Amino acid sequence: MGVSSVTLVKEKLDKPAGSGDYGFALTSLTSLFFMWGFITCLNDILIPHLKGVFSLSYSQAMLVQFCFFGAYFVVSLPSGYIVKKLGFQKGIVLGLIIAAIGCFSFFPAAAMHSYPLFLAALFILASGITLLQVSANPFVSILGKAETASSRLTLTQAFNSLGTTIAPFFGALLILQQVAEGMSATEKAQAVQMPYVMLAGLLLLLAAIFSYIKLPKMELNEKSNETNKISGSAWQYRHLVLGAVGIFVYVGAEVSIGSFLVSFFNDANIAGLEETEAAKYIAYYWGGAMVGRFIGAVVMQKIAAGKALAFNSVAAVILINIAIFTSGQIAMSAILLVGLFNSIMFPTIFSLAITGLQQHTSQGSGILCLAIVGGAIVPLFQGFLADSIGLQNSFFLPVVCYLFIIYYGLKGSKPVTEIAKS
Repeated sequence: MGVSSVTLVKEKLDKPAGSGDYGFALTSLTSLFFMWGFITCLNDILIPHLKGVFSLSYSQAMLVQFCFFGAYFVVSLPSGYIVKKLGFQKGIVLGLIIAAIGCFSFFPAAAMHSYPLFLAALFILASGITLLQVSANPFVSILGKAETASSRLTLTQAFNSLGTTIAPFFGALLILQQVAEGMSATEKAQAVQMPYVMLAGLLLLLAAIFSYIKLPKMELNEKSNETNKISGSAWQYRHLVLGAVGIFVYVGAEVSIGSFLVSFFNDANIAGLEETEAAKYIAYYWGGAMVGRFIGAVVMQKIAAGKALAFNSVAAVILINIAIFTSGQIAMSAILLVGLFNSIMFPTIFSLAITGLQQHTSQGSGILCLAIVGGAIVPLFQGFLADSIGLQNSFFLPVVCYLFIIYYGLKGSKPVTEIAKS
C-alpha cells in the first residue's frame, strides 16, 4: 500500500522556550529549502562545464537533469515509505546523509574522467534531496492554518530561491573560473571536486544538527479501516491528479529554461557572453523567483491562489515568446524575467493539489514529488529540439508547459468530489 492510507497528525510537543507557535520548526526547515535550492541550481553551471569537458551535444548534456530529476520519479514513493517508518525528522537526517554521499561521489567521478559516474553521483545526490522534499514539503504545509498553507510554502520556497540565487556565483567562481586554456579534459573535470566535497561536509553538519534539535512531532497514523472507514486513495481526487501534471510541466519548464541560460547568453545572436560571465546572469533568473516569493507570501494572503497562478503563467508565456522572436538585450531580459513569475508556482500548485485530501495527504505529497520528474523529461526534450531546430526556437516547449498551468490555476485546481468511489 505504500503511503496510500496515511493520516498526518500534529502532536503536542514541548516547544523551545519562548515560542508560541511553530516558528522554530519553520525556521529550521527553511535551511533545508535553501540547501536543496543551492545544490539544484549548481546543475545549471555543471551542464555547460561538462558539455565542454566531454564534448557533448545539447541532448547529451541534458542527461545531467535527466539523472538528477529522474531520481524524484524513482525514489519518491520509496521515500514516502521511509518517512512512514522513520518519521519526518529522521527522514530529513537520512536524506541529508544520502545527499552528502552523492556530493562525495563527484571526487572519484572527476578523478576517473567518467561522465557516467558523474551521472550516477547526481542520481545519488538527488535521491537524498527527494527524501528531504517528501519530508519537508508536507511538514511546512501542515504547520499552521490550511488557508495560509500556500503563503507558508511560498515563504520557505523564497529561501529555496535564495540558494538558487547564490549558487551561480559560487559555481562560476569555484568551477568555471578554475578552468584555463591548455588544461587537459581530466584537469577541467577535477574543477568540480572541492566545491562538491565542501557541500558534502555542510550536508553532514546539517544532518548532525537535525539529529539533535526538537521539532513538532508529526506521526504517520495508520488506524484500521474498520475503525476509521478509510478507503480509496489520493488518485481519486481530480485536482490532485491535475496538480501532479502541473508540477510536472512547471518543474520541467523552470529547470529547462535555467539549464539553457548559459548557452542562450553565449549565443552571438543574444549576448555572445563567455560562459563565466553568462553563468552570473543565472542569478537574476533565480533571484527574480526569490523576490517574487517574498512578495507572494504577503500578497497571496489577500488574492486567490488559483488566480495568482494563472496571472503569473500568462506573464511567463508572453516573456518566453519575446525571447523566441527577438534578439539581443530584449531577448535576454525577457527570459530572465520569467524567473520572477515562476516564483509562486511550485508552492501554489502543491498546496492547491493537496487541499482536502485529509487522510490521503501523505500519498498526495508523494505523488506530487513524483511529478518533479518533469525536470528530467522536459529539458531532455528541449535538448533534442535545440539540436534539431536551434536553441532559441526550442523555447516553445516551456510555453506549452505554462499554458497548462494557466488552465490549472483557473479551473483544474478547484477541489471536486473524488473521481470515483469504490
